[in-house]
Amino acid sequence: MSLLKRSAAIGAAAVAALTLMATPAAAHVTVNANSAVQGGYAKVTFRVPNESDTTSTTKVEVNLPTATPFASVSLKPVAGWTMVAEKAKLAQPIDSHGTPITEAVSKITWTATGDAAIKPGQFQEFDVSIGPLPKVDKVVFKALQTYSDNTIVRWIDEPTTDGTEPEKPAPVLKLSPAAAGDTHAAASGPTVTTAAADTEGDGNGTWAGIVGIGLGLAALVLGLLAYRRSGAASGAKPTGTPAE
Repeated sequence: MSLLKRSAAIGAAAVAALTLMATPAAAHVTVNANSAVQGGYAKVTFRVPNESDTTSTTKVEVNLPTATPFASVSLKPVAGWTMVAEKAKLAQPIDSHGTPITEAVSKITWTATGDAAIKPGQFQEFDVSIGPLPKVDKVVFKALQTYSDNTIVRWIDEPTTDGTEPEKPAPVLKLSPAAAGDTHAAASGPTVTTAAADTEGDGNGTWAGIVGIGLGLAALVLGLLAYRRSGAASGAKPTGTPAE
C-alpha cells in the first residue's frame, strides 16, 4: 500500500472513530436548561426519545424530589398531550417570600391523546418552569416512560460515584452556584429561557471534537508527506544519466 493510500485510510479511520465516540450508547430521557443557578428559577426541558422500533411512547411520568422541593412549578402545554401535576405533603415546610409552603408538586404526568404519541424514530420535549432551585450541585428527576404495548421503561438509576453511566440513568440537572452577593436570582421569579436544543450536558461532544481535530491534523500531515514524496519520485533523474 502506497503512503498516499495509507494516509487516506488513516483519515477514514479517524472519521469512523469520531463517529463512534460522538454516538451515545442509548438514547434516554434527559433534562436540560439554558441556565440553572442555585436559588434562582429556570425553564427546564425534558427530552423523551422513542427507543422502540415497533411501539410508540404514550405516557411520561417525571418525579420531582421532595427532599429539595420547588415552591413554584408551572407546565407548558404540549399539543395532543394532557398533563397533571400531583402534590405531596412536605415533611418540613419551605418558605416562599415569607409564606410557608406545606406541599409541593412531586410528580408530573403527560399522557398522549389521539395521534400525538411519540412514534419510532421521534422524540418530544416537555417544558417546565421551576424554582427556587435548591442549593445543591445537581437535581435528580426519576422518570417512567410507557409504551403503547404497556411496556414501562424506568429511568431511575442515580449517578454513579465513579462517573460511569448506569443502565437506566435518571435525568440529572446540574446547578451552578450563585455569584457571591447575588440575591436577585432567588427573588426575581420565573425566567423565560429557551432550553438548549442539542445539549446533553455530558461533555462527550467537546471531547470527541478535540480528538477529531487531532486525528484530522495527523491525517492531513501524512497526506502532504505522501504528496511531496510522490512528486519528488516522479521528478528525479535516473541514476547514471550523463550531465548535459
